[in-house]
Amino acid sequence: MALRGGCRSAFSCFVREQLPQLERRGLPVARMADAVPYCSQAWESLTEEEKTVYAEKARKWNSKKRSQKTEETCNVPDPVPAPLTTKVPSVTPLPDASSLSWKNDQDVVADIFYFLDIYSYGKLPPHCEQRYLPCEIGCVRYSLQDGIVADFHHFIDPEVPPRGFRYHCQAAGDETHKIPISGFHLPRSCYAVVLRELLEFAQPARGAQPRFFCRSNDRFRINWCLGRMASITGIQSHWELFAVEDLIMKLYQKKYQKEPSKIWVYRKLDVCLWDFSSNTRCKWHEETDITCCALASCKKMGYCISKSFASVYGVPLTAAHLPLQDSDCDQSTKTRIVKLDAEHIQKMKAGSSGCDKPLSPPRQDQEFVLSNSGSPCGVKTSPCGASVVQGRGVIRLLRSAAGLSKSVSN
Repeated sequence: MALRGGCRSAFSCFVREQLPQLERRGLPVARMADAVPYCSQAWESLTEEEKTVYAEKARKWNSKKRSQKTEETCNVPDPVPAPLTTKVPSVTPLPDASSLSWKNDQDVVADIFYFLDIYSYGKLPPHCEQRYLPCEIGCVRYSLQDGIVADFHHFIDPEVPPRGFRYHCQAAGDETHKIPISGFHLPRSCYAVVLRELLEFAQPARGAQPRFFCRSNDRFRINWCLGRMASITGIQSHWELFAVEDLIMKLYQKKYQKEPSKIWVYRKLDVCLWDFSSNTRCKWHEETDITCCALASCKKMGYCISKSFASVYGVPLTAAHLPLQDSDCDQSTKTRIVKLDAEHIQKMKAGSSGCDKPLSPPRQDQEFVLSNSGSPCGVKTSPCGASVVQGRGVIRLLRSAAGLSKSVSN
């Protein structure tokens, strides 16, 4: 018989096997319990080896049943909120960069790009329906000719984390954007408002599909979040999501007729030159002095392209291309770069900085050297000597710069 909890025993497997034969004999065995008296004596007559066969059948059946029960339990969605029961459609395949092409330099300069980033509360395991919980979105409209002409930003009303993952989600947020899951004093927008206003913001001319660009490492997350919002709200739209690294490589190939190193392109985007620049982060991240901001991430993509390609394509830099203090600086200024997450100070060799000079073919002999100057690398300084650094911690770094650079050189 079946044991409590839905498990089977070796004897119950034997009874189930004998049940058809007992029915053919005309015995009243409508249920398993009715067949037990007829099978007890036959069971006792079996040898230990024969009983072992049924014990193995019971073990396999119980193991399979437990596995199915565990999978069903993990897939049961949280009853609150209702949208959790919505099935997420398959993620749209991501396009490659082959569709990016221009006839001439004028087309390159006039083309409009949308840089997009969506932050979430960490990443949940694959068996969870909610892989991500989007909490902030940023997007900018950019062209090489005019720079950043418009920006879009919202804090997103997140879904309730799956049961048991609340701490995991908040801890992941504390490591990056630091937006709290609950108790956030700023207004948040629901999925419908976010997606509708984003599509209105990025609606190109002549009814073409919106083209968004993001960092390649963030591409899956952003595409998943867009698909999630579309699935829950029912707002149907088609968009193309490209890697901004591919865009930079295409712009480079258009001018130099050869392909740059991917690592070199990643270094272009990874600089922290504009982390504390004014008018880069959203108001809340600026006031709380947190560098991880979805809007800032989008603007820094535009800054990188402006710094690298403006002079190459004959475009004069303006405050729309770079933060004001950066666009006003002399192009020959040796900007110093610091990796704030490193335990040492480094700077680029004079004339080989990937952040201050317009884009030029990468050289294999570029390398980092230790700083012997009086100010730390990585902190933006003006040609006049006045500091334009903002943010807590950087001030202390400036004050201790002399002693720190001496200790490193020793």
